[in-house]
Amino acid sequence: MNEPQLSLLDELPGELMMWVLIISELLVFGAGLLAFSAVRLTDPDGFAQAQQHLDRTGAALNTIVLVTSGFLAAMALRWRESDRRNLARLALIGASLLGVVFLVIKGAEYADKAALGITFETHAFFLFYYMLTGFHAAHVVAGILILLLVAWKDAPRNIEAGAAFWHMVDLVWVLLFPVIYLFG
Repeated sequence: MNEPQLSLLDELPGELMMWVLIISELLVFGAGLLAFSAVRLTDPDGFAQAQQHLDRTGAALNTIVLVTSGFLAAMALRWRESDRRNLARLALIGASLLGVVFLVIKGAEYADKAALGITFETHAFFLFYYMLTGFHAAHVVAGILILLLVAWKDAPRNIEAGAAFWHMVDLVWVLLFPVIYLFG
């Protein structure tokens, strides 16, 4: 008897369409980072000067916040699979609340830029800064909603899909943080 062959798609954890979404979003962010890096090459001094107006401490704190929330999302699946349903739900809610903390910190940074009169028109650096971090913040909002929905409808498969999206949000920030805030 011939046994059916498993394809790579059959071995992929979670939902195929979530992976299609994640890969497409990573490509969009990758293209944005590539464009940012290419334009930086045309004006390295201007980009370095503009970068000095960023809050590296707040961005580093946001990195810790998102990585911690990603850990909670990962633990939620483990706890749900081991019949600790309430703990899994609390972890998802905790991950969501950390997403809100991220947005508050990011909002404070945006308010600081606005108080200084820094807009997307100030310099090409800030056009990319607002575009990339704003698009990421929109994904954080979507991720918070997904995690809360998954905490409500907490089947392991749902948690796996929600956590995968949240990990994509984490990964994007882990790429944005050094490129935008540190490299100059």
